[in-house]
Amino acid sequence: MNALHQVMTGWVFNQSAWIEQHILNISLSVWDRTMYFENGNQITINGSCAGDKQILQFMLLLMIYPGLWKHKLWYIPLGMVIVHFTNILRIVLLSLVLIHKPDWWDFAHDTVLRAMFYVVILVLWIIWVELINQKE
Repeated sequence: MNALHQVMTGWVFNQSAWIEQHILNISLSVWDRTMYFENGNQITINGSCAGDKQILQFMLLLMIYPGLWKHKLWYIPLGMVIVHFTNILRIVLLSLVLIHKPDWWDFAHDTVLRAMFYVVILVLWIIWVELINQKE
């Protein structure tokens, strides 16, 4: 795992675990980027969970799309943060699936919540095209 994956994976793990423990009051134990739940299920945050691929896709999409750089300089970082927090939401939702409906894991992980990333990126791009980029 390269340095970017290490940093991003750590952020995603720590922020997701914090939300689950302190906001949702989920009882869990953590060790080595794995959350262990009381029902015996666990979720491990590895390099493919980092969200850096989706952040990079958003960033490159906006960089190659026409528009003023004075708008891109604030919109790209904002979008990167939004995509990151979408990933945190994805991990939290996957944890809830493991706690309440573990048999739905494959569907939630491989279909619904993976698509959520791309819906968010699409919405950010539409906002760019329809609202932000029109202010030239």
